[in-house]
Amino acid sequence: MTRETYSVLKQKIEKEIQKLQKQAQALQAKQRGPVVISIIRSMREYDITPDDIAAAYNKKTGSTRSKKTATAPAAKRTVPIKFRHPETNETWTGRGKAPRWITTAEAEGKSRNDFLIT
Repeated sequence: MTRETYSVLKQKIEKEIQKLQKQAQALQAKQRGPVVISIIRSMREYDITPDDIAAAYNKKTGSTRSKKTATAPAAKRTVPIKFRHPETNETWTGRGKAPRWITTAEAEGKSRNDFLIT
C-alpha cells in the first residue's frame, strides 16, 4: 500500500466518520424533541418549576448520581511493612513486585528473611 493510497483511504474514512456523527446528532435531536415536550407537560401538570428541577438535580441525597458514589469502594487499607533495608531504611510490604534492593540482595545470596522486621 503506497503512502498516497493510505492518505486517500484515511481521508475517506474520516469523512465517513463525520457523516455518521452528524447523522447521530440529527437522530438525537429528533428524539429529544418529544421527550422535552413530555417533560414540560409533566412539569405543568404537577406545577414543577425549573428551579425545582435544578434543586433536585443538584441535590446530594436521593439522586441517582449520589447512589453511584454511595456504592464506591471503601478506602484502601494500609498494609504493614514487612521488610526494611538496614542501610538505606527502604521498606517493602511484601506485596507486588520485589524492589531492586531485595532482588539484588537475593542475587548476592542473601535471604529475604534477613530483611524481615521483627
